[in-house]
Amino acid sequence: MRVRDAIRKNPQMLPSSATVGDAARLMDEAGVGAVIVADEGVPVGIVTDRDLVLRALAREVPPDARLDAVMSLGVVCIDADRDLHDAVLLFSTYPFRRLPVVAGHVVIGMITVDDLLVDLIGDLANVTRGLTAQVLFGHAEPRPPVPA
Repeated sequence: MRVRDAIRKNPQMLPSSATVGDAARLMDEAGVGAVIVADEGVPVGIVTDRDLVLRALAREVPPDARLDAVMSLGVVCIDADRDLHDAVLLFSTYPFRRLPVVAGHVVIGMITVDDLLVDLIGDLANVTRGLTAQVLFGHAEPRPPVPA
């Protein structure tokens, strides 16, 4: 499976000059936990709901403060055509839960650890369907051939 196949929502982006309040409102309206901070289409940071709580609210940063005051720098992105296992490797290497997806230099989505869990649970359900039937209903014994 390719990374692009795991994208569930459109990416939400704001420029670094947007405000903390802008990010909070966008997250609320879009039902997402992170906003990619992009200047001229290039990702320069990311702001998560956790950033808003710990770096803004807890430190009494005003809602009209710029996003670049609270965003995380060093955004790691993944190419949309990479194998989904590459995303799993990135999630296990870095301490983040969200990963912007790019096609060339254009952000086309975001995948999350939650997205991967949904896919994995679905795959496990498909793989174990026959096993579950055996556990619940037993395994039918093969019948010997009937002589003619």
